[in-house]
Amino acid sequence: MLIHEMTLEECRAALARADFGRLACARDDQPYVVPIHFAYDGDSVYGLTTDGQKIDWMRSNPRVCLEVDQRSSHDRWVSIVVLGRFEELAGTPDGERARTHALELLQRREGWWQPASVSRPGREQRAPIFYRIRVTQMTGLRAEPDGVV
Repeated sequence: MLIHEMTLEECRAALARADFGRLACARDDQPYVVPIHFAYDGDSVYGLTTDGQKIDWMRSNPRVCLEVDQRSSHDRWVSIVVLGRFEELAGTPDGERARTHALELLQRREGWWQPASVSRPGREQRAPIFYRIRVTQMTGLRAEPDGVV
């Protein structure tokens, strides 16, 4: 297997094709990682969630990390790591424009709304929260079978 560093353009293209990853946040020196559905517009990552631990932690510390991977075999995969800043898309005029943009992007993805909307036993239904992660840094690796360039 050969592992290659990806260019920024390769990372952006892979992130644009993806719709599922793992979001990491931290509070009081404790990391927390959760799976998320998302959409990427070339500058920012957009998502939908409800009030809970993830939102509480990102509100207190907006520095987050998103990891996205695609694997077709043990020696053919892509892994992207995105560093960025969480922003809640509130009801302000700028927030409303961003929410509309997020909704347009997310609606292109199958099942994008389900994690935030599906009820869970013992938990009341919560209002949806749109958010954005402004990308500050992105790196990636891709693996290929030995002998393939």
